[in-house]
Amino acid sequence: MSQTVVITGASAGIGRATARMYGKRGANVVLIARGRAGLEAAAEDVESLGGRALVQVADTAEAAQLEAAADAAEQAFGPIDVWINCAFSSVFAAFDEITVEEYERATQVTYLGFVNGTRTALRRMLPRDRGTIVQVGSALGERSVPLQSVYCGAKHAINGFTSSLRTELLNRGSHVHVTIAQMPAVNTPQFSWVTTRLDRHPQPVPPIYQPEVAARGVVHAADHPRRKQYYIGATTVATIWANRLVPALLDRYLARAGIDSQLTDRQPTGRSNLFEPVDRTEDGLHGAHGIFDDTSHSRSFQAAVARHPAAALSAVALGAAAGAGWLGRRARR
Repeated sequence: MSQTVVITGASAGIGRATARMYGKRGANVVLIARGRAGLEAAAEDVESLGGRALVQVADTAEAAQLEAAADAAEQAFGPIDVWINCAFSSVFAAFDEITVEEYERATQVTYLGFVNGTRTALRRMLPRDRGTIVQVGSALGERSVPLQSVYCGAKHAINGFTSSLRTELLNRGSHVHVTIAQMPAVNTPQFSWVTTRLDRHPQPVPPIYQPEVAARGVVHAADHPRRKQYYIGATTVATIWANRLVPALLDRYLARAGIDSQLTDRQPTGRSNLFEPVDRTEDGLHGAHGIFDDTSHSRSFQAAVARHPAAALSAVALGAAAGAGWLGRRARR
């Protein structure tokens, strides 16, 4: 039987790439975002790859809209098996340059949107005692950077909220699982539509990965949700551990280099999706990828090892055995 998967923020970026992966599996994919044009393009992707798609226009900051989308999903496809919270919005600016309305709106979408999505999923999963919720997190949920106080604060909050929820589910002995896929810098359209006060076009802090790398991590987390969280990309691991080991040193480094590393030589687009969806570029609809294809990695060795640890250990063991054999032959000569 095909899985039924709900993805918020499904019209572009990681959500769009994840929807495509589930389409290849022949899943029933429920696509949630604010922009209908982007959602319909994502639905075409899913169906062209062998899945079934349902478009639901909804703002994750509005709990009632998510409830209505979930009802429509179960009427169309039956019980929801996997719910993936991915939608977010943000502001690139120094904290004192962000208005009260902007900060509240970005927090409502990026943090409370995950809370609303999780609540909506649990209302259906808990009575059945099965289901999986995946939060698309970020290394910035543990290590903050300048110019992204809204986003970093929301991702920190998601970590705390999810950890609390996990302990409650464990206390109940529930078979509903919740996990987090912590992301590195990803080449998504967000950098072309984010609200910004900067005089240059923002970019992810390099190295940058393609959204398919992130999507593989999300799907793997959904398939194996018993782990508390998954780190996607070597930079995520390095960032999180550096913050745990030498946080003060990292503060000083980011204060010195963290701003320029997030700026390009391009002019900002002037578009913003904070209060209204931005489905289109000057050349057409947004897709999974942003504008950094030329400098983005399509593979992550660390993520591949995390998905296949047994195979990686076997390869190491075989390599060690081969090396030992070679040394033995040299010694005999």
